[in-house]
Amino acid sequence: MATAKVCEIAQESPSVKSLRLHVADKDFSFKAGQWVDFFIPGVSVVGGFSICSSPQLLERERIIELAVKYTDHPPAIWVHKKCTLDSEVALRVGGEFFFDPQPTDAPRNLVLIAGGVGINPLLSILRHSADLHRDQADRGRGYDIGAIKLFYSAKNTSELLFKKNILDLVNEFPEKITCSLHVTKQTTQISAELKPFITEGRITEKEIRHHISAETLFYICGPPPMTDFFSKQLESSHVPKEHICFEKWW
Repeated sequence: MATAKVCEIAQESPSVKSLRLHVADKDFSFKAGQWVDFFIPGVSVVGGFSICSSPQLLERERIIELAVKYTDHPPAIWVHKKCTLDSEVALRVGGEFFFDPQPTDAPRNLVLIAGGVGINPLLSILRHSADLHRDQADRGRGYDIGAIKLFYSAKNTSELLFKKNILDLVNEFPEKITCSLHVTKQTTQISAELKPFITEGRITEKEIRHHISAETLFYICGPPPMTDFFSKQLESSHVPKEHICFEKWW
């Protein structure tokens, strides 16, 4: 358990707020993809929020980032209506959904499949992958990561969280990172900057099947029906179970 202080609050979308928290405790660490139990003074219900920043940001600056969707869950109400700069909370890391390769591990490709706020742990994995690639490029050592493909679906472009951060990584590493952003209920015009990356309609099984290989790991996070659908489709395409990692949010 570690104490954390809110140091930045931003409105990521009409329904999602992001928090940056400073964690002074040097023993506090996490693996890309994990979540935190979120203990709020005066709120009896414990929150559970996936971390969307990379482990290296915590190592360098003692900062973690969370993105919280508005619901009637007391911790989410607190984040959206009561949380202020310098609010203090307590955190405890958990979860078996993570990507934490060791320097000598065999290179792997990653396919990340996100629905809605399920982008959070996958953004942490994407940012961690970019950090690993920078380390490899700068120092010629560390884990040698393969290609990374992000499929990310939301109702409309305003609900696609962190799209600027995602496109910045695609532009920084065009040979390593690609993305396909899907919108299912878009009613307004799509900006020229986003248009090349947008597909209208759901992520399809055919798109995913195109990326199956013996060297590819699949990480899926989104509403349970979506997670079930893609994990079953991958299994039926003979992807080994240990290459399919998924987390459901409710």
